[in-house]
Amino acid sequence: MVIATLPADEARCQTNLTVLCQDDLMRFNLAATRTALGTTPGTRLAIAEAAARLGTTPRMLRYRERLGLLPGRRTGGGHRVYGERELLAAACAAGIEERYAVTPVAVAFALQVLADPDAQADVRLLGALSHRIAPTPIAALDFEAQKGRSLLHLGAAVPAHPPSS
Repeated sequence: MVIATLPADEARCQTNLTVLCQDDLMRFNLAATRTALGTTPGTRLAIAEAAARLGTTPRMLRYRERLGLLPGRRTGGGHRVYGERELLAAACAAGIEERYAVTPVAVAFALQVLADPDAQADVRLLGALSHRIAPTPIAALDFEAQKGRSLLHLGAAVPAHPPSS
């Protein structure tokens, strides 16, 4: 069942998707996925039709929505509705899960890390401590600045000239 209600922000969403595709910010091929899913900017599908196009189940779509992997849109009657952006988000999430052999929960956590500066800092610290990622250049500069301050404090404690007797 195709539902044909167009949200007010559809043009903005379409522009953002096109920019992502043109800038090639992701390894995910939006144009090829649009073609494979048979979507257009005005596409509106009920959950069963969306799941069929994606090769998944309605239950998995609801699960990914609860995890925040795809936006949840509803009709006035409260039924889920899937447009092009939702279908592409679901396909992108599934592609990431397959490519990196991770669960939907892991992908949801990755999104949280990208969106939450505190989570990002914690994960970056873990990466540095476990030698999985290099410290940021700013951290290296902070270390050098701290080392310089320590040397200045040491220099202040030692007189420049020995006291004369």
